[in-house]
Amino acid sequence: MNGWPVHSFQSWDDFLQGQVLLIDKPREWTSFDVVNKVRHLIRRGGGFKKIKVGHAGTLDPLATGVLVLCTGRMTKRIAELSAEDKAYDGHFTFGANTDSHDLEMPLIPVGPTDGLSLDSLRETALAFTGQIEQLPPNFSAKKVGGQKAYVAARKGKDIGLSPVPVQVHRFDITAWEDPKMSFDILCSKGTYIRSFARDLGKVTGCGAHLSALRRTASGAFNLDECWSVEEFEARISTLPDPISAPG
Repeated sequence: MNGWPVHSFQSWDDFLQGQVLLIDKPREWTSFDVVNKVRHLIRRGGGFKKIKVGHAGTLDPLATGVLVLCTGRMTKRIAELSAEDKAYDGHFTFGANTDSHDLEMPLIPVGPTDGLSLDSLRETALAFTGQIEQLPPNFSAKKVGGQKAYVAARKGKDIGLSPVPVQVHRFDITAWEDPKMSFDILCSKGTYIRSFARDLGKVTGCGAHLSALRRTASGAFNLDECWSVEEFEARISTLPDPISAPG
């Protein structure tokens, strides 16, 4: 698959040599929950004292979909994989904001949505395509002066995040069923889908928040190549017992 060692393991030692694992992240798991689970399964099954496992692009806890993991020597190439474009589909729900711009925080009613339509939303989305400057959410891991934004946000403080350049290759509005808008987005690394909800809510005047998100691709890797955590566990259970326990 695209020259990467994707799910190509035949022995436990292959995880040390380096593997790319494509996991369909479950809803309400953090990206590090998946990393920790996979690391635990490999360490236990292979008898390793330690093994490196990392991910190539965070997904928010409420999001699902393509999470690219690297093991062993392949962790040295995480930055390369992280830099790839990402594709998403999901829903924005209009009529209410939240402080986190998704369902992590309570809804704050804003205004009626009866003036919105599929055509008007598609026209509005045009302003968010191409090379744009996007303001990250206050509830994010962006840092200012060494402090993460979400730490300050939880204390009710604003640390003054600045807009960052991102590339939005595609922003298709695929359906509108008041108050829910469906979308399909292809964008560069570092793009926050939650920020689109915030900004569309401001432009339309009725507020909006991200109510569902699924990453459908990361670079050349697609959702149909992914395994669930349970499927990964089942696959490695068929590996032969380790002959020794490398460090």
